[in-house]
Amino acid sequence: MIYISEKYGKEDISREIISSRTFNVPVASLFKAWTDPELLARWWGPKGFTNTFHEFDLKPGGDWKFIMHGPDGKNYANHSTFIEIVEPELIVFDHVCKPEFRVVATFEDKGEKSSLHWRMIFDSEELCNKVKVYAVTANEENLDRLEDVLAKVES
Repeated sequence: MIYISEKYGKEDISREIISSRTFNVPVASLFKAWTDPELLARWWGPKGFTNTFHEFDLKPGGDWKFIMHGPDGKNYANHSTFIEIVEPELIVFDHVCKPEFRVVATFEDKGEKSSLHWRMIFDSEELCNKVKVYAVTANEENLDRLEDVLAKVES
């Protein structure tokens, strides 16, 4: 599987944060919300965050550079590199700034619905546990925002 690498090793639930949700849209719409930078900027990040994208090169080896603007007025620089994109099934990217992790997003076609399985994979259980403190709730807020954007796009 693509997420196995020297850095991230074999699958190990103790080093992963997993979020899943089923959406009331076809898989093509869900995948587009992850790959269209205009849509992605509208929902990426926890509640209250906004984004400024500087680079979004959706191809293996391509960079995604952006600033997340927090509701507290702080800015959070992000840099990721795409590893693999299989439309409309899979997106893999490495978040290459601190904290470093790999994202494996898989998209499942369920007819008029679709499911997302979003895995954040860390190189250590210790780092995973540090990020888990805020990321579990933040990812759910992220998915809430995605659901809202999809409802507006599909209506």
